[in-house]
Parts: sequence; C-alpha cells; structure tokens
Amino acid sequence: MMSEPEGILVIISAPSGTGKGTVIDELLKRRPDFVFSVSATTRAPRPGETDGVAYSFVTHERFREMIVDDMFLEYAEYVGNYYGTPAGPVDDWLRGGKTVILDVEVQGAKKVMAKKPEAVTIFIVPPDMTELENRLRGRATDTEEKLGARLMRARQELLEKSHYKHVVVNDNVSRAAGEILEIIVRCNS
Repeated sequence: MMSEPEGILVIISAPSGTGKGTVIDELLKRRPDFVFSVSATTRAPRPGETDGVAYSFVTHERFREMIVDDMFLEYAEYVGNYYGTPAGPVDDWLRGGKTVILDVEVQGAKKVMAKKPEAVTIFIVPPDMTELENRLRGRATDTEEKLGARLMRARQELLEKSHYKHVVVNDNVSRAAGEILEIIVRCNS
C-alpha cells in the first residue's frame, strides 16, 4: 500500500499593511483543500473573534507549558503576550498530504525555516512605500506616531525578503494570490 505523499508547508510573511491577510483569504477561497494554520496566543480575544478561527486563545501558563514541551514550530513574545505556531497540527496535515499555509512574521519565519528547510517561503511586498503608507493611513486606526513606527518596521522587514525563496508584489489581490498559487503548484510538481 502506498503512503500519502507528504504535503507542502508554505510560509507567507509581509510587513503590516501589505495586504497579506487579504491575499491569503483569496488563496484559501480558490483552494479550499489548503489548510490555514491557526496560531496560539495569550492575548484576549477581540470582539468578533472566535477561538480556533482567528487564534487559539490560551492562558500564559498553558503557553509556557507548551514551550517547555517543545510544542511550537516558532513562538515569540510581543507586547506582553505570546504568539506561536503549534507544531502538532501542522505535522499531522503535512503527513496527510495537505498544503499548509502559515502566516508568520519574519523572525518566526526564520525559526520555521530552520526546522523545515523544505518549506516554500514567500514574502509579499507592497508596490512601493508610498502605496504602503496610503494603505496604512486608509485603515485610520493608528496615530501619526504609531504609523511612523509601522513604516519604520516595514522598511526593516523589507530587508529580510532575501531570506525567502519567492517575492510577490501585492499590487492587486487577485493577481498576487494567482502568482502564489502558481508558485505552490510549481513547487509541488
């Protein structure tokens, strides 16, 4: 009896405001057979968030236990809360032949790449910094100070794109999702 072929792990990173979440949503609409890995976090759910959908919400104590038990592909602490990618579900999906999408920031992505060097790595970039600033301003959620900090962090993160095998420009969500799908199909053949 032949075993199921190993699945593909796809790591997608991008600076804030690049439209990564929207592109991933479009990708998952086109390919409902792909699996999105839900991260664990210790932060409180925001209004409208459901446990297991946006995040798996756990206590600080439980998260620390999971760290000790080496249950994460990667994790980080950010503004007093932990965020991490549970390894168990990802490994199960990969053994089952699934394509697994990870939405991970650049430092976490480096940790996953070290553990899973076969992963398909994709960095999404904005068409240019002016467009990125316009997108962040269009959200109307940040003060000028926070906006400046996000733009500075985005510039730093953009320097990390050379660590990824593929770079995709999000100048149009449908086009960017199509390009990512082509990359995944090409890497799977």
